[in-house]
Amino acid sequence: MSEAFDLVVVGAGPGGLAAAATAAESGMRVCLLDDNPSAGGQIWRTGWGDGPVKTARRWLRRIEIARVEARFGWRAVVAPAPGVLRIEQSGLFADLEYAALVLATGARERFLPFPGWTLPGVYGAGGLQAFVKSGFSVRGKRVVIAGTGPLLPAVAAHLRAAGARIVSVVEQAPMRRLLKFSAGLLGGQTGKLFEGAGYALRLAGVPYRTGAWIMRAHGDERLERVTILAGLNVFELEADMLAFGYHLVPNTELAQLLHCKLDRGYVRVDELQRTSVKGIYCVGESTGIGGVDKAQLEGRIAALATAGRPDEARTLTGARDRQMNFVRSLADAFALRDELRHLPEDDTLVCRCEDVPYRGLGGCGSLREAKLHTRCGMGPCQGRICGAASEFLFGWKAPAPRPPLFPVEVATLAGVIESAPARDN
Repeated sequence: MSEAFDLVVVGAGPGGLAAAATAAESGMRVCLLDDNPSAGGQIWRTGWGDGPVKTARRWLRRIEIARVEARFGWRAVVAPAPGVLRIEQSGLFADLEYAALVLATGARERFLPFPGWTLPGVYGAGGLQAFVKSGFSVRGKRVVIAGTGPLLPAVAAHLRAAGARIVSVVEQAPMRRLLKFSAGLLGGQTGKLFEGAGYALRLAGVPYRTGAWIMRAHGDERLERVTILAGLNVFELEADMLAFGYHLVPNTELAQLLHCKLDRGYVRVDELQRTSVKGIYCVGESTGIGGVDKAQLEGRIAALATAGRPDEARTLTGARDRQMNFVRSLADAFALRDELRHLPEDDTLVCRCEDVPYRGLGGCGSLREAKLHTRCGMGPCQGRICGAASEFLFGWKAPAPRPPLFPVEVATLAGVIESAPARDN
Protein backbone atom coordinates (compact mmCIF):
# COMPACT_ATOMS: atom_id res chain seq x y z
CA MET A 1 0.00 0.00 0.00
CA SER A 2 1.28 3.46 -0.90
CA GLU A 3 -0.11 6.90 -0.09
CA ALA A 4 1.09 10.28 -1.31
CA PHE A 5 1.32 13.41 0.83
CA ASP A 6 2.53 16.96 0.37
CA LEU A 7 4.33 16.64 3.70
CA VAL A 8 5.22 13.76 6.00
CA VAL A 9 6.27 14.66 9.55
CA VAL A 10 8.17 12.02 11.52
CA GLY A 11 7.76 12.58 15.26
CA ALA A 12 4.70 13.92 17.10
CA GLY A 13 6.45 15.81 19.88
CA PRO A 14 6.31 19.64 20.17
CA GLY A 15 8.27 20.26 16.96
CA GLY A 16 6.39 17.70 14.91
CA LEU A 17 2.98 18.87 16.11
CA ALA A 18 3.86 22.48 15.31
CA ALA A 19 5.08 21.53 11.84
CA ALA A 20 2.09 19.31 11.03
CA ALA A 21 -0.53 21.80 12.22
CA THR A 22 1.08 24.82 10.54
CA ALA A 23 1.51 23.02 7.20
CA ALA A 24 -2.00 21.55 7.20
CA GLU A 25 -3.49 24.97 8.00
CA SER A 26 -1.67 26.23 4.89
CA GLY A 27 -3.60 23.76 2.76
CA MET A 28 -1.06 20.92 2.53
CA ARG A 29 -2.01 17.27 2.84
CA VAL A 30 -0.01 16.16 5.89
CA CYS A 31 0.75 12.80 7.46
CA LEU A 32 2.04 12.79 11.06
CA LEU A 33 3.96 9.66 12.02
CA ASP A 34 5.08 8.53 15.48
CA ASP A 35 6.02 5.19 17.04
CA ASN A 36 4.17 6.03 20.25
CA PRO A 37 0.46 5.17 20.54
CA SER A 38 -0.47 8.85 20.83
CA ALA A 39 0.93 12.31 20.14
CA GLY A 40 2.97 14.42 22.53
CA GLY A 41 6.40 12.83 22.45
CA GLN A 42 8.38 12.25 25.63
CA ILE A 43 7.91 15.78 26.96
CA TRP A 44 4.11 15.96 26.67
CA ARG A 45 3.11 12.64 28.10
CA THR A 46 0.00 12.70 30.25
CA GLY A 47 0.60 14.19 33.67
CA TRP A 48 3.49 16.55 32.86
CA GLY A 49 1.68 19.61 34.24
CA ASP A 50 -1.23 21.94 33.56
CA GLY A 51 0.62 24.56 31.51
CA PRO A 52 2.50 22.23 29.14
CA VAL A 53 -0.52 19.94 28.79
CA LYS A 54 -2.69 22.90 27.79
CA THR A 55 -0.14 23.83 25.11
CA ALA A 56 -0.09 20.26 23.86
CA ARG A 57 -3.87 20.13 23.71
CA ARG A 58 -3.96 23.28 21.62
CA TRP A 59 -1.63 21.72 19.06
CA LEU A 60 -3.61 18.46 19.12
CA ARG A 61 -6.83 20.36 18.53
CA ARG A 62 -5.22 22.22 15.63
CA ILE A 63 -4.04 19.05 13.88
CA GLU A 64 -7.53 17.60 14.33
CA ILE A 65 -9.27 20.65 12.87
CA ALA A 66 -6.75 20.84 10.00
CA ARG A 67 -7.36 17.12 9.24
CA VAL A 68 -3.79 15.96 9.64
CA GLU A 69 -3.66 12.23 8.91
CA ALA A 70 -2.03 10.55 11.90
CA ARG A 71 -0.17 7.24 11.93
CA PHE A 72 0.51 6.51 15.59
CA GLY A 73 2.25 3.31 16.61
CA TRP A 74 4.13 3.20 13.27
CA ARG A 75 7.89 3.50 12.74
CA ALA A 76 9.88 4.55 9.71
CA VAL A 77 12.26 1.66 9.06
CA VAL A 78 13.69 2.12 5.58
CA ALA A 79 13.70 4.46 2.58
CA PRO A 80 13.09 2.19 -0.45
CA ALA A 81 13.39 5.07 -2.95
CA PRO A 82 13.87 8.84 -2.96
CA GLY A 83 10.74 10.54 -1.66
CA VAL A 84 9.41 7.35 -0.05
CA LEU A 85 9.39 6.12 3.55
CA ARG A 86 8.44 2.58 4.44
CA ILE A 87 6.67 2.42 7.79
CA GLU A 88 5.98 -0.65 9.91
CA GLN A 89 3.66 -1.68 12.72
CA SER A 90 3.49 -5.21 14.14
CA GLY A 91 4.49 -6.83 10.87
CA LEU A 92 2.26 -4.62 8.71
CA PHE A 93 3.91 -2.07 6.45
CA ALA A 94 3.05 0.74 4.08
CA ASP A 95 4.88 3.24 1.90
CA LEU A 96 4.44 6.98 2.33
CA GLU A 97 5.35 9.13 -0.66
CA TYR A 98 6.21 12.74 0.16
CA ALA A 99 7.01 15.97 -1.61
CA ALA A 100 8.60 17.27 1.59
CA LEU A 101 9.68 15.60 4.81
CA VAL A 102 10.12 17.07 8.31
CA LEU A 103 12.18 15.04 10.75
CA ALA A 104 11.23 15.72 14.36
CA THR A 105 12.73 12.59 15.84
CA GLY A 106 13.74 14.05 19.19
CA ALA A 107 16.42 12.68 21.49
CA ARG A 108 17.07 9.87 23.94
CA GLU A 109 18.88 9.68 27.25
CA ARG A 110 22.60 9.07 27.39
CA PHE A 111 23.66 6.29 29.76
CA LEU A 112 27.24 5.90 30.93
CA PRO A 113 28.19 2.53 32.45
CA PHE A 114 29.37 2.11 36.02
CA PRO A 115 29.56 -1.00 38.24
CA GLY A 116 26.06 -2.14 39.09
CA TRP A 117 24.19 -0.06 36.49
CA THR A 118 22.37 -3.15 35.18
CA LEU A 119 20.90 -4.10 38.58
CA PRO A 120 17.09 -4.29 38.84
CA GLY A 121 15.97 -1.02 40.35
CA VAL A 122 18.29 1.11 38.20
CA TYR A 123 16.35 3.10 35.60
CA GLY A 124 16.87 5.84 33.10
CA ALA A 125 15.64 9.09 34.65
CA GLY A 126 13.24 9.86 31.82
CA GLY A 127 12.27 6.20 31.57
CA LEU A 128 11.23 6.02 35.22
CA GLN A 129 9.28 9.22 34.84
CA ALA A 130 7.48 7.75 31.83
CA PHE A 131 6.64 4.61 33.82
CA VAL A 132 5.17 6.72 36.61
CA LYS A 133 3.09 8.72 34.16
CA SER A 134 1.76 5.42 32.86
CA GLY A 135 0.66 4.27 36.32
CA PHE A 136 3.79 2.70 37.86
CA SER A 137 3.81 3.36 41.61
CA VAL A 138 6.84 4.81 43.38
CA ARG A 139 4.97 5.74 46.54
CA GLY A 140 7.22 5.38 49.56
CA LYS A 141 10.23 4.31 47.48
CA ARG A 142 13.65 5.79 48.26
CA VAL A 143 14.92 7.23 44.98
CA VAL A 144 18.28 8.73 44.06
CA ILE A 145 18.32 10.90 40.91
CA ALA A 146 21.76 11.19 39.31
CA GLY A 147 23.61 12.20 36.16
CA THR A 148 23.48 15.62 34.54
CA GLY A 149 21.16 18.08 32.90
CA PRO A 150 17.97 20.02 33.63
CA LEU A 151 15.93 16.82 33.37
CA LEU A 152 17.14 15.68 36.80
CA PRO A 153 15.27 18.21 38.98
CA ALA A 154 12.21 17.93 36.73
CA VAL A 155 12.12 14.16 37.20
CA ALA A 156 12.82 14.46 40.92
CA ALA A 157 9.95 16.92 41.38
CA HIS A 158 7.56 14.70 39.44
CA LEU A 159 8.51 11.57 41.37
CA ARG A 160 8.24 13.39 44.67
CA ALA A 161 4.75 14.54 43.75
CA ALA A 162 3.94 10.89 42.97
CA GLY A 163 4.89 9.90 46.51
CA ALA A 164 8.54 8.90 46.15
CA ARG A 165 11.09 9.75 48.87
CA ILE A 166 13.81 11.58 46.96
CA VAL A 167 17.02 10.75 48.82
CA SER A 168 19.23 13.08 46.78
CA VAL A 169 19.72 14.71 43.39
CA VAL A 170 23.32 14.12 42.25
CA GLU A 171 24.58 16.43 39.48
CA GLN A 172 28.03 15.91 37.96
CA ALA A 173 28.40 19.52 36.78
CA PRO A 174 30.19 21.84 39.24
CA MET A 175 28.27 24.61 40.95
CA ARG A 176 30.28 27.36 39.24
CA ARG A 177 29.05 26.20 35.82
CA LEU A 178 25.46 25.98 37.02
CA LEU A 179 25.61 29.51 38.46
CA LYS A 180 27.02 30.84 35.19
CA PHE A 181 24.27 29.04 33.27
CA SER A 182 21.56 30.45 35.55
CA ALA A 183 22.95 33.98 35.25
CA GLY A 184 22.85 33.64 31.47
CA LEU A 185 19.13 32.89 31.57
CA LEU A 186 18.52 36.44 32.81
CA GLY A 187 19.44 37.66 29.34
CA GLY A 188 16.28 36.40 27.66
CA GLN A 189 15.32 33.01 29.09
CA THR A 190 13.69 34.13 32.33
CA GLY A 191 10.84 31.68 31.77
CA LYS A 192 13.26 28.78 32.05
CA LEU A 193 14.81 30.38 35.12
CA PHE A 194 11.40 30.58 36.81
CA GLU A 195 10.72 26.99 35.79
CA GLY A 196 13.95 25.90 37.49
CA ALA A 197 13.07 27.90 40.57
CA GLY A 198 9.72 26.13 40.67
CA TYR A 199 11.42 22.75 40.72
CA ALA A 200 13.70 23.95 43.51
CA LEU A 201 10.69 24.90 45.61
CA ARG A 202 9.05 21.54 44.99
CA LEU A 203 12.27 19.83 46.07
CA ALA A 204 12.75 21.84 49.25
CA GLY A 205 14.65 19.76 51.79
CA VAL A 206 16.10 17.35 49.21
CA PRO A 207 19.94 17.36 49.13
CA TYR A 208 21.13 18.68 45.75
CA ARG A 209 24.77 17.70 45.31
CA THR A 210 26.83 19.25 42.53
CA GLY A 211 30.23 18.12 41.27
CA ALA A 212 29.18 14.61 42.32
CA TRP A 213 28.39 11.33 40.60
CA ILE A 214 27.49 7.69 41.17
CA MET A 215 30.54 5.44 41.43
CA ARG A 216 28.76 2.13 42.03
CA ALA A 217 25.34 0.60 42.61
CA HIS A 218 25.14 -2.24 45.15
CA GLY A 219 22.69 -5.06 45.72
CA ASP A 220 22.27 -8.83 45.64
CA GLU A 221 18.99 -9.39 43.80
CA ARG A 222 18.21 -5.71 43.18
CA LEU A 223 19.43 -2.22 44.08
CA GLU A 224 20.02 -1.62 47.78
CA ARG A 225 22.43 1.34 47.96
CA VAL A 226 24.68 3.55 45.86
CA THR A 227 28.20 4.91 46.35
CA ILE A 228 28.67 8.59 45.55
CA LEU A 229 31.81 10.64 45.07
CA ALA A 230 31.38 14.32 45.91
CA GLY A 231 34.63 16.25 45.86
CA LEU A 232 37.00 14.37 48.18
CA ASN A 233 34.15 12.61 50.00
CA VAL A 234 32.94 9.09 49.22
CA PHE A 235 29.75 7.96 50.92
CA GLU A 236 26.83 5.58 50.48
CA LEU A 237 23.08 6.19 50.32
CA GLU A 238 20.43 3.52 50.77
CA ALA A 239 17.98 3.46 47.88
CA ASP A 240 15.23 1.35 46.38
CA MET A 241 15.59 2.99 42.98
CA LEU A 242 18.25 4.88 41.08
CA ALA A 243 17.16 7.05 38.16
CA PHE A 244 20.10 8.33 36.13
CA GLY A 245 20.91 9.89 32.79
CA TYR A 246 23.71 12.01 31.36
CA HIS A 247 21.71 14.54 29.35
CA LEU A 248 20.40 13.66 25.89
CA VAL A 249 21.61 12.26 22.58
CA PRO A 250 19.86 13.38 19.36
CA ASN A 251 18.07 10.73 17.31
CA THR A 252 19.76 11.27 13.95
CA GLU A 253 19.57 7.73 12.56
CA LEU A 254 16.74 8.41 10.11
CA ALA A 255 18.36 11.63 8.95
CA GLN A 256 21.62 9.78 8.34
CA LEU A 257 19.82 6.99 6.50
CA LEU A 258 18.42 9.68 4.19
CA HIS A 259 21.98 11.05 3.66
CA CYS A 260 21.47 14.30 5.60
CA LYS A 261 24.79 15.75 6.74
CA LEU A 262 25.65 16.15 10.40
CA ASP A 263 27.57 18.89 12.15
CA ARG A 264 29.12 18.02 15.55
CA GLY A 265 26.62 15.23 16.06
CA TYR A 266 23.49 17.17 15.08
CA VAL A 267 21.66 17.41 11.77
CA ARG A 268 22.93 20.40 9.82
CA VAL A 269 20.20 22.84 8.80
CA ASP A 270 19.99 26.32 7.30
CA GLU A 271 17.89 29.28 8.45
CA LEU A 272 14.68 27.62 7.16
CA GLN A 273 15.49 24.24 8.78
CA ARG A 274 16.45 22.70 5.43
CA THR A 275 18.93 19.83 5.61
CA SER A 276 21.61 19.08 3.02
CA VAL A 277 19.08 16.93 1.14
CA LYS A 278 16.51 18.68 -1.01
CA GLY A 279 12.99 18.51 0.37
CA ILE A 280 14.03 17.27 3.82
CA TYR A 281 13.83 19.48 6.91
CA CYS A 282 14.79 18.81 10.50
CA VAL A 283 13.50 20.38 13.73
CA GLY A 284 13.78 19.93 17.48
CA GLU A 285 16.42 18.13 19.49
CA SER A 286 18.09 16.61 16.42
CA THR A 287 19.37 20.07 15.48
CA GLY A 288 20.46 20.93 19.05
CA ILE A 289 19.20 19.99 22.51
CA GLY A 290 17.08 22.98 23.50
CA GLY A 291 13.63 21.95 24.69
CA VAL A 292 10.02 22.70 23.86
CA ASP A 293 10.17 26.36 22.82
CA LYS A 294 12.95 25.80 20.30
CA ALA A 295 11.23 22.74 18.84
CA GLN A 296 7.94 24.57 18.33
CA LEU A 297 9.63 27.53 16.64
CA GLU A 298 11.63 25.28 14.32
CA GLY A 299 8.54 23.23 13.49
CA ARG A 300 6.66 26.36 12.45
CA ILE A 301 9.62 27.64 10.41
CA ALA A 302 9.98 24.37 8.53
CA ALA A 303 6.25 24.13 7.84
CA LEU A 304 6.01 27.68 6.52
CA ALA A 305 9.02 27.03 4.28
CA THR A 306 7.47 23.85 2.85
CA ALA A 307 4.18 25.70 2.30
CA GLY A 308 5.88 28.32 0.13
CA ARG A 309 5.81 31.05 2.80
CA PRO A 310 9.56 31.62 3.40
CA ASP A 311 9.24 35.34 4.19
CA GLU A 312 6.81 34.56 7.02
CA ALA A 313 9.14 31.81 8.21
CA ARG A 314 12.03 34.26 8.41
CA THR A 315 10.09 36.44 10.86
CA LEU A 316 10.57 33.60 13.39
CA THR A 317 14.27 33.05 12.87
CA GLY A 318 15.34 35.73 15.36
CA ALA A 319 13.48 33.98 18.17
CA ARG A 320 14.89 30.65 16.99
CA ASP A 321 18.42 32.04 17.04
CA ARG A 322 17.95 33.13 20.65
CA GLN A 323 16.92 29.58 21.45
CA MET A 324 20.12 28.35 19.80
CA ASN A 325 22.11 30.53 22.20
CA PHE A 326 20.37 28.63 24.99
CA VAL A 327 21.37 25.35 23.30
CA ARG A 328 25.03 26.33 23.43
CA SER A 329 24.79 27.49 27.06
CA LEU A 330 23.11 24.24 28.03
CA ALA A 331 25.84 22.17 26.37
CA ASP A 332 28.58 24.15 28.13
CA ALA A 333 26.93 23.97 31.54
CA PHE A 334 26.37 20.22 31.51
CA ALA A 335 29.46 19.08 29.60
CA LEU A 336 30.59 15.68 30.85
CA ARG A 337 33.63 15.60 33.10
CA ASP A 338 36.59 13.37 32.31
CA GLU A 339 36.36 11.39 35.56
CA LEU A 340 33.25 9.63 34.25
CA ARG A 341 35.36 7.83 31.64
CA HIS A 342 37.10 5.89 34.38
CA LEU A 343 34.06 4.50 36.19
CA PRO A 344 33.67 1.13 34.38
CA GLU A 345 35.62 -1.83 35.73
CA ASP A 346 36.76 -4.76 33.60
CA ASP A 347 33.54 -6.73 34.10
CA THR A 348 31.18 -3.74 33.81
CA LEU A 349 28.83 -4.30 30.89
CA VAL A 350 28.96 -1.63 28.21
CA CYS A 351 26.66 -3.33 25.69
CA ARG A 352 23.74 -4.77 27.64
CA CYS A 353 22.06 -6.33 24.61
CA GLU A 354 25.05 -8.56 23.82
CA ASP A 355 26.60 -8.73 27.34
CA VAL A 356 29.87 -7.15 26.24
CA PRO A 357 32.05 -6.08 29.21
CA TYR A 358 34.43 -3.14 29.28
CA ARG A 359 37.51 -5.38 29.15
CA GLY A 360 36.36 -6.77 25.80
CA LEU A 361 36.52 -3.36 24.16
CA GLY A 362 39.88 -2.06 25.31
CA GLY A 363 41.84 -3.42 22.36
CA CYS A 364 39.41 -2.21 19.70
CA GLY A 365 40.07 0.89 17.65
CA SER A 366 36.55 1.67 16.47
CA LEU A 367 32.94 0.72 17.00
CA ARG A 368 33.04 -1.26 13.77
CA GLU A 369 35.99 -3.28 15.06
CA ALA A 370 34.17 -3.78 18.35
CA LYS A 371 31.16 -5.12 16.46
CA LEU A 372 33.29 -7.58 14.52
CA HIS A 373 35.08 -8.90 17.60
CA THR A 374 32.43 -8.67 20.33
CA ARG A 375 29.01 -7.95 18.71
CA CYS A 376 28.89 -4.67 20.65
CA GLY A 377 26.06 -2.60 19.18
CA MET A 378 24.47 -5.50 17.28
CA GLY A 379 21.62 -6.21 19.70
CA PRO A 380 17.98 -5.09 19.59
CA CYS A 381 18.78 -1.44 20.38
CA GLN A 382 21.23 -1.36 17.44
CA GLY A 383 23.85 0.57 19.39
CA ARG A 384 21.56 3.36 20.55
CA ILE A 385 22.71 2.83 24.16
CA CYS A 386 26.27 1.54 23.91
CA GLY A 387 27.06 3.67 20.86
CA ALA A 388 26.74 6.93 22.79
CA ALA A 389 28.58 5.41 25.76
CA SER A 390 31.47 4.11 23.67
CA GLU A 391 31.77 7.45 21.88
CA PHE A 392 32.35 9.11 25.25
CA LEU A 393 34.53 6.34 26.70
CA PHE A 394 36.73 5.66 23.67
CA GLY A 395 36.11 8.51 21.24
CA TRP A 396 34.55 6.19 18.65
CA LYS A 397 32.25 7.68 16.04
CA ALA A 398 29.28 5.53 15.17
CA PRO A 399 29.13 4.58 11.48
CA ALA A 400 26.14 5.69 9.43
CA PRO A 401 23.17 3.41 10.09
CA ARG A 402 22.10 0.78 7.61
CA PRO A 403 18.50 -0.23 6.92
CA PRO A 404 16.34 -1.29 8.59
CA LEU A 405 16.49 1.19 11.44
CA PHE A 406 14.64 -1.24 13.72
CA PRO A 407 14.18 -5.01 13.70
CA VAL A 408 11.37 -5.85 11.26
CA GLU A 409 9.90 -8.92 9.62
CA VAL A 410 11.47 -10.07 6.37
CA ALA A 411 8.16 -9.40 4.61
CA THR A 412 8.56 -5.70 5.39
CA LEU A 413 11.87 -5.63 3.56
CA ALA A 414 10.78 -7.78 0.62
CA GLY A 415 10.96 -5.83 -2.60
CA VAL A 416 12.98 -2.93 -1.15
CA ILE A 417 15.16 -1.42 -3.85
CA GLU A 418 18.47 0.23 -3.23
CA SER A 419 18.07 3.93 -2.46
CA ALA A 420 19.54 6.31 -4.99
CA PRO A 421 22.12 8.80 -3.69
CA ALA A 422 20.45 11.82 -2.12
CA ARG A 423 20.64 15.14 -3.87
CA ASP A 424 22.08 18.17 -2.11
CA ASN A 425 20.34 21.55 -2.15
